[in-house]
Amino acid sequence: MMVMEATVAHRLQFSIWIDSEKVARRPSSSARCSQRLKEQNKLRVVVAAHLPTSRVSNRQRHVALEVSCSYNKFPASTVESGNFQTPFDESLVLKNKAQAIEPYLNGRCIYLVGMMGSGKTTVGKILSQAINYSFIDSDTLVEHEVGGTSVAEIFKLNGERFFRDKETKVLRKLSLMHHLVVSTGGGAVVRPINWRCMKKGISVWLDVPLEALAQRIVAVGTGSRPLLHHESGDAYRKTFMRLTSLFEERGDSYANASAKVSLENIAAKLGYRDVSSLTPTAIVIEVLEQIEVFLNKEDGHAHITF
Repeated sequence: MMVMEATVAHRLQFSIWIDSEKVARRPSSSARCSQRLKEQNKLRVVVAAHLPTSRVSNRQRHVALEVSCSYNKFPASTVESGNFQTPFDESLVLKNKAQAIEPYLNGRCIYLVGMMGSGKTTVGKILSQAINYSFIDSDTLVEHEVGGTSVAEIFKLNGERFFRDKETKVLRKLSLMHHLVVSTGGGAVVRPINWRCMKKGISVWLDVPLEALAQRIVAVGTGSRPLLHHESGDAYRKTFMRLTSLFEERGDSYANASAKVSLENIAAKLGYRDVSSLTPTAIVIEVLEQIEVFLNKEDGHAHITF
């Protein structure tokens, strides 16, 4: 696999020999060669790429290519130009970004905040592996504090205030530690004392459209979500309305986070119509990018480059 980076060059041209039998037509482009050339076993392909002079996202590039085919002394055949999307290796980009940013974290914990169903646990596990941190789910620690009782049962038996007290106790303990990625409960942001704990680290808000949240939660069931209603009726509508109410209560609190990761923005950047098309790795890459922005602002100048 050959990877080409260009930020200044206007045009790049090279030639390669290929087996004509292995040439496959792509939906987004085509290269037509004369019938005489098709009868030969080898084709000489000249590729000319017009490259942008301005820096673009390293996730996705569209490069205009001009392709011509020739064999021995026969002239080049008719050429059609098209757009080819360069391959994007998410895992490699994640690895490079994580290696670049990890030294600047200085061991500070990363707290993921956001609504229920926003993917904090999934994103947190991938992020922790990428930067060589340990992963902790604060809800799981609360359950351990109460003898293994589930969050839903704690709410049912002891009430929300009891749960929030235990949650604060857990966050206080975590704030004294280092090298952790912490997935917090959806309502952890409502108490100022919890923010005082999280401000010792770096907090990241995973902002997911409420429609997408409702779809996710309904798909897996609401049984483990103590703040959702369980009356009869349309599950999606009830979940969406309840999420809307909760977000109105917590939205300003989420905005206190050190960094915000908007899934709608990621989708737009990558050319997706729906956030459901995003991979967890793509979201983690954006988390690292937004942490970079925060760190640069914190120090007053840019010092991290990917």
